[in-house]
Amino acid sequence: MDVPRWGTALLAHGVGGRGDLPVPFSYALVAAVVALLVSFAVLTWRWPAPRIAGGRAGHPLPRPLAGVLDSAWFRGVWRVAALVAVGYTAIAAVGGPDDALNPTAGVVYVLFWVGVLAFGSALLGPVWQRVNPLRTVQSLVFRAMRRDPRLGLLGPYPARLGYWPAALSLLAFVWLELVGPARASTITLRWWFAAYALVHLLGGFAFGTRWFARADGFEVLSTLFGRLAVLGRRDDGVLVVRSPLAGLDQLRVGPGLVAVVAVMLGSTAYDGVTQGMWWTTLQQSSGLPPVLTGTLGLGAAVLTVGLSFVGAARAAGWLTGVGPRGLPTQFAPSLVPIALGYVVAHYWSLFVLIGQQTVVQLSDPLGTGADWLGTASRGISYAWVAPGVTATLQVTAVVVGHVVGIVLAHDRATRLLPRDGATRGQLPLLAVMVAYTLGGLLLLFSE
Repeated sequence: MDVPRWGTALLAHGVGGRGDLPVPFSYALVAAVVALLVSFAVLTWRWPAPRIAGGRAGHPLPRPLAGVLDSAWFRGVWRVAALVAVGYTAIAAVGGPDDALNPTAGVVYVLFWVGVLAFGSALLGPVWQRVNPLRTVQSLVFRAMRRDPRLGLLGPYPARLGYWPAALSLLAFVWLELVGPARASTITLRWWFAAYALVHLLGGFAFGTRWFARADGFEVLSTLFGRLAVLGRRDDGVLVVRSPLAGLDQLRVGPGLVAVVAVMLGSTAYDGVTQGMWWTTLQQSSGLPPVLTGTLGLGAAVLTVGLSFVGAARAAGWLTGVGPRGLPTQFAPSLVPIALGYVVAHYWSLFVLIGQQTVVQLSDPLGTGADWLGTASRGISYAWVAPGVTATLQVTAVVVGHVVGIVLAHDRATRLLPRDGATRGQLPLLAVMVAYTLGGLLLLFSE
């Protein structure tokens, strides 16, 4: 992530280090592994059959509150707010100077990518699905044509495509964020988002709103993280308060879902790798252009995550005699809480510090010395990113994410695998998750 251009020399994975942990780092590693193994043992002993109710679970919200949240005016207000926010950012991107004080990069890479799509969705549900400006534009055009926005001009969305377009969309964005040249330049961001909007509007026109639910990488990411929110919707449409496990269990799987999650995990891992001095040394000694080495590194990280998980899920099928077909996709939701844990661990400090800086800069989008929002004179508070707090949060986020993933994977295993072989079948998945935990912590606290 191109942090120095935003005026703060802040590593993307936080301001905490090994020395800031309340216990020695080796103890933290051992405790993390023990937590996963104990969780697995307890689940094997006390959870012999499926318990997660998925789309049937949850306590309904009070009718008045549900009525407000489901009302057309409430949804309309937030859609308009999203359009205003995009328009305000466009003022800075188009009319502001292309320098370090322009807030566009901070809005895109911090407030939107981390704040809205990850943190906001995990707290409030799939927020981008509800306010996606591309959905709004497509809906307005179709209603002007007196056509149903759900039905595209070319027919229904091809089921065989699944989530693959979303995986490619996300890969294109994380490449821009972590590898692309001049990635914080407003010119680069203008062209990239113009192309992104064009591609997905054409897809929405061709195949209706289902295109956004399966192919728009930002909306799919928000939906996946939104499954972890306590506020959700049952299969019968009722708004409920429920366990994050129920939301993940309700997720409709499909082709390409493993690829989406692999991009989420692999890109975060690659971001951690690039913070080490050895990576800088490798780039300088390779003789290859930095963009090429970065592209190869990002691709290797995504492939490593994807292939290791697919191999573990297939091994579960082989060990239990059910066969490997379809198991990687069925187990893919168990990686979502792990991905969120990595995002929290890697980007919490970035979100707090650069997020505040971006809010200050947003008050002067044109670089004229204005104070449109009244935030230009605000200082940056470090209260939420004390090194000890950040380091503890990093370890906790990674471990909790993996424990939740193990619980969901176990419940799915009791449903998909023979009862007498469910424990044996989960061992490859457990091994991969332990490896992810150790690798994630080592990247976070590399010295």
